Amino acid sequence: MADPKGFLKVPERETPARRPVALRLMDWKEVYEQGDAATVRKQAGRCMDCGIPFCHQGCPLGNLIPEWNDLTWRDEGRQASERLHATNNFPEFTGRLCPAPCESSCVLGINQPPVTIKQVEVSIVDQAFANGWVQPHPPERLTGKTVAVVGSGPAGLAAAQQLTRAGHTVAVYERDDRIGGLLRYGIPDFKMEKKHIETRIAQMQAEGTRFRAGVEIGVDIQWSDLKARYDAVIVATGATVPRDLPIPGRDLLGVHFAMDYLVQQNKVGAGDKVAEQIVAEGKHVVVLGGGDTGADCIGTAHRQHALSVTNLAIGKQPPTERQANQPWPTTPTLFEVSSAHEEGGERMFLASTIEFLSNDAGEVRAIRVAETEYLDGRRVPKAGTEREIPADLVLLALGFTGPESRQLDDQLRVPFDNRGNVERDGDYQTSESGVFVAGDAGRGQSLIVWAIAEGRAAASAVDRFLEGTTQLPFPVKPTDHAIAI
Repeated sequence: MADPKGFLKVPERETPARRPVALRLMDWKEVYEQGDAATVRKQAGRCMDCGIPFCHQGCPLGNLIPEWNDLTWRDEGRQASERLHATNNFPEFTGRLCPAPCESSCVLGINQPPVTIKQVEVSIVDQAFANGWVQPHPPERLTGKTVAVVGSGPAGLAAAQQLTRAGHTVAVYERDDRIGGLLRYGIPDFKMEKKHIETRIAQMQAEGTRFRAGVEIGVDIQWSDLKARYDAVIVATGATVPRDLPIPGRDLLGVHFAMDYLVQQNKVGAGDKVAEQIVAEGKHVVVLGGGDTGADCIGTAHRQHALSVTNLAIGKQPPTERQANQPWPTTPTLFEVSSAHEEGGERMFLASTIEFLSNDAGEVRAIRVAETEYLDGRRVPKAGTEREIPADLVLLALGFTGPESRQLDDQLRVPFDNRGNVERDGDYQTSESGVFVAGDAGRGQSLIVWAIAEGRAAASAVDRFLEGTTQLPFPVKPTDHAIAI
């Protein structure tokens, strides 16, 4: 184990400092400063190597957290990287983007602040890349079988890397002009700079994975043609249909889905020119939705020099401490202050949006909101509490309802379940033989760790389908739910 008395010597939790707000609002670089190696070692030494590591239950990937905590504390970075990569294809992504349900399950968290698992994870992989320890792992032999992966988000990339290493010839299709899916265009640079995607793609290309950007399956290539061309197909298109808010004024100019806004800024950040870009400069911006996507919009609006930023959530403000009905080791719903929130703006809870109001030019000028009240389990606007909030730009960050279904339904006749996700069996296979589903397309909107875990599991199922057996790990079943979720 790590330091047997580490959690007694270092009872406090210490995470990397964020760059000063005034400084980081001047650029799009990641908000965190480089972590101090000595601090990371001390934090890793707080790991108790408990008899039952509940952090494993919190992580869908089954990361070997006590092992690489111990190796980090012993300053054996290369071995720590090997243990980390044994279960996680992309720790540089999860270490920056995952909400760390493993930390909610940390046994130390029962009566002390939990181990900074996420911080240790990202420090391991950053050190590994800096020292050249992350190398390509091409297969020793080729099977002669071919697999098409549709979608290059974390689920698709994980499945592709696993299958390539198993010896199959894998092609990843992405309809956007660059590989990465929402990692590329849905995540702002201040949360994860895109150099991390490029580095990992270079490794995958050296291993033999082929990438086909700018090709939309269902339009440029029919789904049925793709199935005929390859021995197996993995649908990893994500849950990209945004949840709308059909209230009066929804069609006004200046009311947009959050992802349209974020994608455009990421394209500009990559050096592209975007005609009629949605920008927040000099505008009163209102973001509807209190989740991660909403926070991404807030941080982006600040960097675009918005006049004001208001974040509205229809529900109650979460508590600051774990409640009795959310006991350890479950993940509690807590009030969080992300880097974007601390940069400014106003957060309002129990705010129900009733109507978008227009000016004479058909542009949004304000929104009418009311206090939310709970009636028979429903959240409804409370009569007599209506008021207006100035708004020149409204961003809908209300989540996603599922994958885009029309072309899959028309061209492959693949059924969908009652939640709008692609239906699949216990081996990630649809009713269409040889067509598999991984990630949010089959699970619904979820965490990046679930996407990677499902990509790895689907790869194992595909390998077994093609070869009759497999040595690839099968970390999760489609029906699995970690105890911390």
